[in-house]
Amino acid sequence: EHGLEPERLTSYGALIAVFNASFAGVLLAARASGRELPRLGAGDLALFGIATHKLSRTLAKDKVTAALRAPFTEHAGAGGPAEVRERPRGTGLRRSIGELVGCPYCLDQWVAAGFVGGAIFAPRATRLVAGVFTTVALADFLQIAYRAGQKQL
Repeated sequence: EHGLEPERLTSYGALIAVFNASFAGVLLAARASGRELPRLGAGDLALFGIATHKLSRTLAKDKVTAALRAPFTEHAGAGGPAEVRERPRGTGLRRSIGELVGCPYCLDQWVAAGFVGGAIFAPRATRLVAGVFTTVALADFLQIAYRAGQKQL
């Protein structure tokens, strides 16, 4: 027994279907346009991996993106630096979307798929955007290290 009621499983199934259909659509569009799928090297994986981490956290936890999550989540308190904690609201698909958009781990595959799709259709622009989020992620770690160092003084 998985412990989830059928309504939640149905909603999760719908999200899985949307993700898979969207990703398959990107791959089919690439094939139809004659584009070759890119070979992602170690540099791309590092760039996209760090950018995925940061963009997922930004979408799921930042105060400034709370307005995007508001239809699906409700405030539950302060989180990490410049972050908030939220709970999903409602039932059914609304609740499942709330669980998705409030969870950086859950958003990772959606964001990563976006970067991969971008690497197919607009590789330079995608690397530029990924570079911005990678730079912000590195800056965040430095901010945390700086703050920890200040506490040691």
